[in-house]
Amino acid sequence: MKKPKVLLIGWDAADWKIIWPLVNSGQMPALKSLMSRGVYGNMSTMNPPYSPMLWSSVATGKTPDKHGVLGFIEVNPDGNGIRPVTVNSRKVRALWNIFHNQGLKSNLVGWWPSFPAEPINGVVVSDKFQKVNKDPKKKTSIVKGTIHPTHFTEKIADLRMFPHEVTEAHILPFIPRASEINQEKDASLASFAKLLAENTSVHAAATNLMRTTDWDFMGIYYDLIDHFCHAFMKFHPPKLAAIPENKFQLYKDVIQGAYRYQDMMLERKLELIDEDTTVIVMSDHGYESGHRRILKMPKYPAAPALEHRNFGIFVAAGPKIKKAEKVFGLGLIDVAPTILHMFNLPVGKDIDGKVALEIFEEANKVDYIESWDKIQGDFGEHLNKEDQLLSDEETMKQLIELGYIDKPDDNVEIAVLKTNCDLKHNLARVYLGKKDFEKAKAILLTLVTKEYPVYSESSFKGKNKDVLERQGYKVGDSVIDKIPFYMDLLTIALSEKDYDLGEKYLKVLRRKDKRFEINTSVSEAKILLGQGKVKLALKCLEEARDKNPNSQVWYQIGKAYDRINDLDSAKSAFESAIKFEVDSAKSHQALAKVLIELKEYEEAADHALTAIELVRYFPEAHYTLGRALEKMGHLEHAKQAYETAAMLKPKTFHRAESAIENINDALSEKISFKDKSSRTYKKDQIVIVSGLPRSGTSLMMQMLNAAGLDILTDENRSADASNPKGYYEYEPVMSLHKDNTWLAKAKNKSLKVVAPLLKFLNPEFRYKVVFMNRDLTEVVKSQQKMIGKDPETLPTKLLQAYEKHLKQVETWKDKEPGVELIYVNYKDVVDDASSVVDKLESFIGLELDKKSMMGCVDKNLYRNRVSK
Repeated sequence: MKKPKVLLIGWDAADWKIIWPLVNSGQMPALKSLMSRGVYGNMSTMNPPYSPMLWSSVATGKTPDKHGVLGFIEVNPDGNGIRPVTVNSRKVRALWNIFHNQGLKSNLVGWWPSFPAEPINGVVVSDKFQKVNKDPKKKTSIVKGTIHPTHFTEKIADLRMFPHEVTEAHILPFIPRASEINQEKDASLASFAKLLAENTSVHAAATNLMRTTDWDFMGIYYDLIDHFCHAFMKFHPPKLAAIPENKFQLYKDVIQGAYRYQDMMLERKLELIDEDTTVIVMSDHGYESGHRRILKMPKYPAAPALEHRNFGIFVAAGPKIKKAEKVFGLGLIDVAPTILHMFNLPVGKDIDGKVALEIFEEANKVDYIESWDKIQGDFGEHLNKEDQLLSDEETMKQLIELGYIDKPDDNVEIAVLKTNCDLKHNLARVYLGKKDFEKAKAILLTLVTKEYPVYSESSFKGKNKDVLERQGYKVGDSVIDKIPFYMDLLTIALSEKDYDLGEKYLKVLRRKDKRFEINTSVSEAKILLGQGKVKLALKCLEEARDKNPNSQVWYQIGKAYDRINDLDSAKSAFESAIKFEVDSAKSHQALAKVLIELKEYEEAADHALTAIELVRYFPEAHYTLGRALEKMGHLEHAKQAYETAAMLKPKTFHRAESAIENINDALSEKISFKDKSSRTYKKDQIVIVSGLPRSGTSLMMQMLNAAGLDILTDENRSADASNPKGYYEYEPVMSLHKDNTWLAKAKNKSLKVVAPLLKFLNPEFRYKVVFMNRDLTEVVKSQQKMIGKDPETLPTKLLQAYEKHLKQVETWKDKEPGVELIYVNYKDVVDDASSVVDKLESFIGLELDKKSMMGCVDKNLYRNRVSK
């Protein structure tokens, strides 16, 4: 048995919304090939969606409060300055540390953060490798700690690409009209060259190591898509009204170019691996490419992250991975435990993620240990994490240019104070994302109650003056803006339904907000709803909708209408919310609840399932799914949904437990889920005769009519040469897929329904289905003859379609607890009618006139028989 190998590739901010059109048009062939031989789906992000935090969660399987990486920058160990985040902020072991301990070899390239390179078994090319000075006159040396082992430095130093090396040939595929750009006024080409050069350097180092070293695990990280999006997404089609036409024409192709370039780099890596290597391509979040793009970025901390969407991408292919299958509900913290499982290593019980067993063809048992962090031994870690590291001026500049951090204050003490506050705030937001409100509140209340120094006139001097004024500060303003802290406290108060406290925080925000220009209409409406002032809430929301319609506003409008039991308006509002944000799990869940009240059970189940597919750990959605399934009569599946809801939220889902008890009581009076032929009469049962056209369904209806059963038919279709004894049809059956409310008329009667329409039967009723089988060749010949065509010319596609229908019936009857089904062969009816009528009497559970039934069989009508 060959040792497993795993290649993990990170594409920061990659988004399915942009990928799908490119894949479908053949412009991302490498990714398409992976999807066709593997699994793919959404990858949900975490709060806050800041890349160093998220990629550390990918590497550890733990949330940031555990792994310790809490932002883009950190305070120097001596407290006398700040620097870009380093690997020393990480408090727990990453995948490559565990692999080092287990004798496996890992290569790591560009991971954020990975500087200073850890001394693992393998090669680490840290995230500092590709950061070079834009000025060609300035030399950028590779500093100590960038690469491990150090002797690789000389080997790969020349693989770095510098911005001044980017030529016309590199630029034109992305910006075909680049020659029209006035570079004295527009710095876009310089930014482009820097981003392209950095990611090309990462790719060069990665492919070199893939070719020249042995490895078991390899992790490669690219920030290409994310940084290109921050620079050029505003020019991406469709054109935003505020974007000048000439700018749009210049830069409209850049984003698609970035994805295509990323795919080209993927193609090369796929050429360098063997078929035994499992490949994972994923992103930490998506990126808004539609109407929610922001042209004027607000002055929030790390404001560009506001354009990060909640779902990134996940694609995996390899020898044990399912083929061409979509998977659902994966999260960033699931990646590390899943990779550990691929290497047959145990998963730490302190890891927050779960092994994604659904991606494997065979789900093997997961082994566990208490914690990898508590094991003694060599894990390839830095022995002294307090080493003094050089400041990273270029990385700091880029973070400032991208808007992730403000330019640090010239006053070192203030810069350190701001950084410490940001890190604490980020930790509070992590707890907020985990719904650990008590821990989040404790941090936030400390931040808002503390007194901070203010900017004096001396602060507004030199180069700092322009920066502070641009950020909206004035003399006398606190150096720490408390607005973001109050925003999160307001969110917690609303989550805990403390509306009076929420109103207090809202007033504070509106009084203090001088720089951010926060839209608080939705928060105000939530408070009004909580206080029972529904009409005022609706008025507030409708004003917000008219000014700036968006998913959040429509969602709250739906909640308000639901509150006053205006279900049709609530349904319409939630549907509008989904149009604005199709992957909003909470909107799908809310719509599903309303649809249940409107008795649209199947559609409700679809939306509840969509919510679960988007966010697997969503107990309310599982409960709503259970309700919809129960209403549809799928009791066993409903029970499973209720059990999942109760498991995910045991303290608050007593109603799920009650629902389970009710289903157990109901099931005790019904047939077993697996038993599809109980042979007993069920009150108000409907006997369905089904099969493919020309399979003997009309004959069977005639026999049941003769047996003494009432037949639901309108006799609109007269007997003819093809069916001289009648069709026994009922016209509303033809529209069963649109309307099945009339089926109550069929209780205690028999009804003919063609096979493709069976799945539209109303699940409120109990059915005994007599399904007619006939040799498919005979069926098609009979149909050909009926419509005046040569019966000896058999249409292959029609045969294949019928085979598919028969398989679907088999799956359908196994899933429906209210359905019992037997198969009756048409040939047996003709050749051995006595045995067939005995079988039918036993199945239907009533005494039948068997003699009259047998009298209906006329062997002379058995035409198009297959010759032996």
